[in-house]
Amino acid sequence: MNLFKLPDLGEGIPEAEIHEWHVSVGDNIRQDTVLVSMETAKAVVEVPAPFSGTIEKLFGQPGDIISTGDPLVGYLSDTEAINKIEDSSCALISDKSTLNKPELHTNALKILPAVRLLASQLGVDLSTVQGTGNNGMITSEDVKRSTHSANLTSGQKAIPPEGFEPIKGVRRAMAQAMKLSQTEVCPVTLGDDANLSAWQKGTDITLRVIQAIVAACQKEPALNAWFDGKTLSRRCHNTIHLGIAMDSDDGLFVPVLRDLQTLTPETIRNQINHFKEAVKSRTIAPELLRDPTITLSNFGVFAGRYATPVVVPPTVAIIGTGRIYQALQLADNGDVEKQRLLPLSLTVDHRACTGGEAARFLKVMLEDLAQSR
Repeated sequence: MNLFKLPDLGEGIPEAEIHEWHVSVGDNIRQDTVLVSMETAKAVVEVPAPFSGTIEKLFGQPGDIISTGDPLVGYLSDTEAINKIEDSSCALISDKSTLNKPELHTNALKILPAVRLLASQLGVDLSTVQGTGNNGMITSEDVKRSTHSANLTSGQKAIPPEGFEPIKGVRRAMAQAMKLSQTEVCPVTLGDDANLSAWQKGTDITLRVIQAIVAACQKEPALNAWFDGKTLSRRCHNTIHLGIAMDSDDGLFVPVLRDLQTLTPETIRNQINHFKEAVKSRTIAPELLRDPTITLSNFGVFAGRYATPVVVPPTVAIIGTGRIYQALQLADNGDVEKQRLLPLSLTVDHRACTGGEAARFLKVMLEDLAQSR
């Protein structure tokens, strides 16, 4: 049997979840037939067959996570399939004589079919399992215990406790990104309120915040950058690729507005609207989710004034906007004024940015947002 292994589905993605099989064991397929839809952290990707032949085995069920480079499909080429058919009569006679009997494993230990199935589902090599049943028979508990031990020594994911279910797809990718951030980033968060009192009625809040980010990036490019912690090196970008965090039932998506400094307000608004629809329908293209240079999280549309937004490497900064509120403030002339305020939270990776750079960046945003346009 030949093995087709899960290819890299883009940008070095380490794993993907089986979303839906489009073939079954026994199917005879042609090259480029869609085998399976795989869900990555970015999108649902259809995987075509690079071969023609007969499907012998599917490695996993919908919901299972397959690592890049691990077996996905077992198959016979057309020639091999023909040879198998010619020999099938002898094989069938042999198979009938052993139906419903425990199988004899390579180490001479008996294994019930149900236990062998469980081992296949969990990816356990039965030749490495020590049986504790009658006469050394391998039991289901032996298989589960072997899986747990392998996970402890190899660092692979453990079986969830009873009552728990693993998070998958976009949520799994978010969890991994948050862990990476916790491990690698040295975060510092600054907060302040932007005075929106001079704004005209109906001003597009998101557009104004984005325009303020552009002004701040041009003034303090250290925050529009990537940082490599292994070599302690950074790359400051001349172009601004703004990732905009968007919440969905499936998890967090961060589509990217590219070359932001060259876009008109109308183009920005149209792209954001397109992103929202594409995220909602899970049709957003993977290339639209790659390589932001700085990120915006508008959590205030739901609730909350301030936060500590999480920087995800290699970026070094993320801006969070909170819920707009009104407050009485003491003006420069001593008068008490009613002001409309937008809370801003700026988190930076202090390995790549100084406190002064972060504070100046935030100051430019405050000044830009205070203007009437």
